[in-house]
Amino acid sequence: MLRFAAFAASLLVLSAMPDARADSSDPTGCAALAFRAVGPGLADGEQDAGFYKSHLGKIEVLAVVKSGAAQNYFVQMNGKALAPVPGDLPGGIASCAKAKRLAPPSSPDSVCTGDRLVVLIGHDSERHYVLLYVHRGNVWHFCSAGIA
Repeated sequence: MLRFAAFAASLLVLSAMPDARADSSDPTGCAALAFRAVGPGLADGEQDAGFYKSHLGKIEVLAVVKSGAAQNYFVQMNGKALAPVPGDLPGGIASCAKAKRLAPPSSPDSVCTGDRLVVLIGHDSERHYVLLYVHRGNVWHFCSAGIA
């Protein structure tokens, strides 16, 4: 009986303690999807680098190809361009990028080409943010951000 009373008392104390997750100052969820760059010799125009179906919809990474080589990469959701981000990205998105070992999403790189690609998806209580990164010269470069 004494063991039961001690167990019940410990449960009561634990239930009264605040949840550490509730006090988190970073409400952002975070995911990173890896894609390969398109190969050389493709026809000019927009070419698929890959897609991923999620609960948000179909995330497509496309390459603009000219003279058989990728000139630029971009992301679409369900066949449409991403909505622009109004203002600055939330601080939690930078934390998400850091957790995934990516560059901070400050100013987009003017050249969005590389040998690997990552689509970073972060969300806060209001929106889902979709960011594109390329790997070039052993460094991840931030390319673009939009709202899904």
